[in-house]
Amino acid sequence: MPVFRTKKEAFQWLMSGQKTIDIRKGKPFRGETAVYISGKKVLRLRINKTEHGKLSEIVREDNFQKVIPSANTLDDAFAYLRRLYFNSGDSFTAYYVVALTAGL
Repeated sequence: MPVFRTKKEAFQWLMSGQKTIDIRKGKPFRGETAVYISGKKVLRLRINKTEHGKLSEIVREDNFQKVIPSANTLDDAFAYLRRLYFNSGDSFTAYYVVALTAGL
């Protein structure tokens, strides 16, 4: 089960369901549930799917607002991600997440 530290803004997007694709540097972690931590808050989401590759391969015109909800363009999304991850040539993993259903 991957555990990710998350900035407050991204945590709120994940919690509200605006952000359904989380990008992380490196290869995919194993597990069906992702745990997000922001300060003392904890959020658990189910991982539906993962994609691995270069940032330009996994963040596209058809999904950039699910990665960065405040982005108006694909370039805005890349600019936001570059502030977090300085070297965008590295490999990244996209975690497609959804809320856990009751009883899980």
